Amino acid sequence: MTRRVDDVRASRLVQLLLLLQTSGKMTASRLARELEVSVRTIYRDVEALSSAGVPIYAEAGPGGGIRLVDGYRTRLTGLTAEEAEALALSGLPGAASELGLGTVLAAAQLKVDAALPPELRSRAVRMRERFHLDAPGWFAREEPVPHLAALSRAVWEEQRVEMRYRKREGEVRRLVDPLGLVLKAGVWYLVALSGRTRSVRTFRVSRVASVRALAEPAVRPEGFDLAAQWAESSAAFFETWPTIEVRARVRAEALWRLRDILEPGAATEAVSTAGPTDEAGWREVIMRMESAEVAADELLRLGPSLEVLEPAALRAAVARAAAEMAERYSAVG
Repeated sequence: MTRRVDDVRASRLVQLLLLLQTSGKMTASRLARELEVSVRTIYRDVEALSSAGVPIYAEAGPGGGIRLVDGYRTRLTGLTAEEAEALALSGLPGAASELGLGTVLAAAQLKVDAALPPELRSRAVRMRERFHLDAPGWFAREEPVPHLAALSRAVWEEQRVEMRYRKREGEVRRLVDPLGLVLKAGVWYLVALSGRTRSVRTFRVSRVASVRALAEPAVRPEGFDLAAQWAESSAAFFETWPTIEVRARVRAEALWRLRDILEPGAATEAVSTAGPTDEAGWREVIMRMESAEVAADELLRLGPSLEVLEPAALRAAVARAAAEMAERYSAVG
C-alpha cells in the first residue's frame, strides 16, 4: 500500500513539473484544480521538490504564484514503462508524412528518446521494432492528397481558404473556415464551416482541386470539439444511410468469411448471434447491409457457401446474377 501511495505521489510531482514547464507561473489553487488535490498538498509537493534540488519557488502577493527558475527543464524520468511503450506507438508515420511533418516527427522522436532514461528508452525502441501501425485497409487504393499540407497550415494558422472542390456534377467553389482534419481508414477529411449558414461540413481531401489561403481569420465556434463533432456526424451518417436486413444460411466452416463482406463490428454481431448448426452443416445469420444492389454483389463473393433467404427481392437478385454467371461460363469452350 505504501508503494502505491509513493507511486501516485511521484506521478503527481512529475505532472506538477510538466504543468509549470508548459504554462509558466501558476497559482497554487489552479495547480490544485488541475491535479485534483488540496492547496495544502500542492505546497507540500513544492517543498518536497525544492528539497530534492528542483529550482522551484513560490511568489507571494496578488500577482504571485508557483514557478520554476527560467530555463529549467526536467527530463521525462517520470514516465512509466507502459507510458514509454505507448508513446512509441502514438503516431502514424505515413499520416505525418502526408501532412508534411515527417521530418518533424522523426526529430521529435529522437528528442523523446534522448530524454528517456536508458531502461525506458530500450522498451520504447523495442516496441517500435515489434509493432507497426498501418491504418488503411488491404487493397485500398491510395488517394492522392496534394493539398493536404496547405489545408493543414490553414487549420493550424486559423486562416479562411477558398478552394475548388470536385463533385459529381463538376467543380464548385467553396469558401471555408477550416476546423480540423480527420484521418479515417486511410482517407483524409476536412471538417470546416461552409455555405451561407456557415454550418459544419465534411469534405474529402482527395477531391480538393485547389486551395488558396485568404488574408482573413477563420471563424471557429467557441468550444468546438473536433472529436465529438466527428463522432456525432458519423453516427448521423449511419442512421440516415439506407440499409436492409438480410437473413441467410451460411456453411458453418465458412462463417468466418463474413468479415470479408461486412464491417468488423457487423461481422462480429452476425457471427455471435448465428443460429445452431443444422444437420446439413448450415447456420442461419442476420446481417445489416447496404442496398439490395450492393448486398447482392457482396454476398456473391461467398459463392455456394451462402444462401439468401430474405428479403425476397435480394434472393431473386442473387439468383439472377448466379444464373447469368452460370450461363456465361457454360458458353465458354
